[in-house]
Amino acid sequence: MGEPQDTQVDRRSFLHRASALAAATAVGSVALPAVAHAAPASTGSSGTAALVDVPARSVDVSELTIAEAATLIRKGKLKPEQLVEAHLARISAFDSAYQAFNLVLADEALQRARALGRTRGGALHGIPLAIKDNYYTRGVTTTANSYLFADFVPPYDATAVRRLTAAGGIVLGKTQMGPLATTRATTPDGRITTVNAWTPNDPATDPGGSSSGSATAVAARLATSAVGTQTGGSITAPSNAQNLTGLKPTMGRVSLHGIVPLSYTRDHPGPLARDAMDAAIMLTAMAGEDPEDPRTQGLPPVPDLVKAATPLRPGRARWRTRIGVIPGFTSGTSETAAARTTALDVLAGIEGLSVVDVTMPDEWDLLTNAAFNNVRLPERSEPFLPMLRSDLRGFGVSVVGWLQGALLGANEFLIGQRAKVVLLERVLEDLFEQCDVVVQTSPTPFDALGLPELALPIGFTANGVPIGTILGGKPFGEDRLLSVAAAYQAVTDWHHRRPTDPTAAPAALRTTEKQDRGRIHAEEVPDLMQ
Repeated sequence: MGEPQDTQVDRRSFLHRASALAAATAVGSVALPAVAHAAPASTGSSGTAALVDVPARSVDVSELTIAEAATLIRKGKLKPEQLVEAHLARISAFDSAYQAFNLVLADEALQRARALGRTRGGALHGIPLAIKDNYYTRGVTTTANSYLFADFVPPYDATAVRRLTAAGGIVLGKTQMGPLATTRATTPDGRITTVNAWTPNDPATDPGGSSSGSATAVAARLATSAVGTQTGGSITAPSNAQNLTGLKPTMGRVSLHGIVPLSYTRDHPGPLARDAMDAAIMLTAMAGEDPEDPRTQGLPPVPDLVKAATPLRPGRARWRTRIGVIPGFTSGTSETAAARTTALDVLAGIEGLSVVDVTMPDEWDLLTNAAFNNVRLPERSEPFLPMLRSDLRGFGVSVVGWLQGALLGANEFLIGQRAKVVLLERVLEDLFEQCDVVVQTSPTPFDALGLPELALPIGFTANGVPIGTILGGKPFGEDRLLSVAAAYQAVTDWHHRRPTDPTAAPAALRTTEKQDRGRIHAEEVPDLMQ
């Protein structure tokens, strides 16, 4: 395998494309300039992940990773129907406590599993998946957890869903999410639903961002893997909160066609998985050019992500990589600071990886502050302006955030878009001159800049709550991010740990309507919006 793809991409052409994408918010879908890149010797762009032989670590099939389950299925030692039945049994037993799903397609999943059991396939063949409820699913209600879409039944699958099922994935159901992908999962009027799988009896423990239902489904072993969307942290945050490996790809790497929009320049579909290998398998299936989404066109082909996520051997990274450490990353005496320090020590001990301190580009605090970040708000409101004008009640608890976007001045929006391009230029030319991958304490600003991020587990608090971190990469650097995460996971075992099952809820509390887990109020939403 040659060099990682981030060494083959012309940064200046990516910057030009990002500038055009920012302008496209005013005119809609337009052809964007291609990203110049050197042609790699081989790619995995067919959407088919390379097959890997991964022995199972557990006899409980609900604990298997995608790679482990696919290995057993391919060797005839596990039937897709058995795998689906195991997950449906857990959903039946425990989802009243977790509330990860808002719709379970039990009959349809079993029927498809039986059909797939009569054939052989690739790395996703027979794998049960959870789909965030803002992805279109043909003939199945897609609500985006909103009054606005309460009865919406799409006539087709989102491109990402179609590709996952074409690769053999089985849709178990649709997951709870923040209303219109804004906050943690609640009902549209703000009542908390989904809990963190590691603390099911404590609704106050945040399960992450708007993809929290997907994260809880995977962490609680209700599904083998899941998909989410990220505009302001909703893949990386729930992954960090629930001991998962989540991958937010570069803007355009995965099509947004058939996903309820939030921001034209910042929405990113991606996987929430149990480890780097599973994230690679999922992204391979999801990624690639789509004629229905101009943001996917003119980009480098998808490299061999599965190979990138396969360590050469424990203790040795696939590529020499400088891991940049931002100022203050390990400051303080908190459990998080201690876990970060230990994680950096582990990374520094892996052959091929080096840990280096980096300085932030000029005016970093100014260019990444909340005022500039708020330029995302009009992008959210614009598709929904007719609904905002007709009936504000349709937006439920998040109405204030949508009104903020509709009322932001045009001058502020334009200044913010220009500042975003300046920030991207400084990140590419200054920050990434010092390193190849950078650790982060927040998904900001990489969400806004369209750069890839990978979340991975690095420890636990004394109370058993997961601690994670985020790695940020250069444009189309998913393969390098996966290689670093895989090298780290080859010598640590955080990602192998699973939460304890919740105690059975009393019969009187087994319906959403009768559970009181608190609520988010309208005045709180603007500060919580992803």
